Amino acid sequence: MTTLQDLYELGGQSPWLDNLRRDYLRNGHLADLVSQGIRGVTSNPTIFANAIEDDDDYDEQLYDLLPEKSVEDAYWELVTEDIRSALEVLRPVHESSRGVDGYVSLEVAPALAHDERATVEAARSLHERIAAPNLFVKVPATREGVSAIRTLVSEGRSINVTLIFGLERYREVMEAYISGLEALLESGQGNLAAVRSVASFFVSRVDTEVDRRLELLASAAAPAEADALLSLRGQAAVGQAREAYRMFKESFSGPRWEALAREGAFVQRPLWASTSTKNPAYPDLAYVETLIGPDSVNTMPDKTVEAFLDHGRVARTIDADPDAGSRVIERLGAAGIDMEDVAATLEAEGVASFEKSFDELMQVLSSKAAEKGARS
Repeated sequence: MTTLQDLYELGGQSPWLDNLRRDYLRNGHLADLVSQGIRGVTSNPTIFANAIEDDDDYDEQLYDLLPEKSVEDAYWELVTEDIRSALEVLRPVHESSRGVDGYVSLEVAPALAHDERATVEAARSLHERIAAPNLFVKVPATREGVSAIRTLVSEGRSINVTLIFGLERYREVMEAYISGLEALLESGQGNLAAVRSVASFFVSRVDTEVDRRLELLASAAAPAEADALLSLRGQAAVGQAREAYRMFKESFSGPRWEALAREGAFVQRPLWASTSTKNPAYPDLAYVETLIGPDSVNTMPDKTVEAFLDHGRVARTIDADPDAGSRVIERLGAAGIDMEDVAATLEAEGVASFEKSFDELMQVLSSKAAEKGARS
């Protein structure tokens, strides 16, 4: 047994890989990670941009596509081939877990983040284009995205809700999922048991932003107050995630949820995203070992997976102290940190970052096309 397998078997949490590259599919690396306990894969525009820019494995297919397709259409062909291959690698996990795990996530174009109708149409198109039971289409949790999520769930589609940075938005996401299931049940047009979802709650970036604000406040404070402010660094992300988990347990219980569960509905699991440590002063597993609990997912980049395999410890930590998260949030509020403003800032930055990665990749692909044309 590896520590990744222990995480699932003993901790009730599914470890996923937050990366996807074509060479991982061709050289068997992804299959090897699955054999060690990885149970799903997440991707995003930045991941694909890094993969396609750094790996010439994509060039041959790109050059074959360009005579008949636009650069953007060629991009979608490249990424859907990787997604289909990864879906096959994960299919045995999906089947053996009876649909709990084995998912691969593909995100809609980041430029659609504030366009509800276009997001719905894009998600439908990806589901129909790939047509695999273990595909998650990722939809960002913007205000417009939340409305799109309800619509997509009401159609029986499985969704990975991404870019959640705050508790109020997370509450809206869970409501969109539950009300979407209720609409699906009322329509009589779908099977609730076939709908799965995760809610990707971002972690480490919260500490990065809150720590920055604490240091700014401390720079203008008296020494004693400054020390008190700085002592709060590194607590916001885990504290908020623990409070999110408490909200999850509350939302997926009681008569309203039980009525859906009797019809076969499954909970929307919280997925801890952005779990690599950005601050080198913090432990390398600061956002893994502290957030272990049943019915949850942790998607980790390669180095975090390697660290957990090497020295990770499995214990139920996320709700060992049920009030720990709320106490941290109260202390931050008293110190002058507005967590909802933090969430709004990070959401805007997250959408902009993915859009920037996508645009830069389109420029790279356009340059490759021009170079190919010049050589032809």
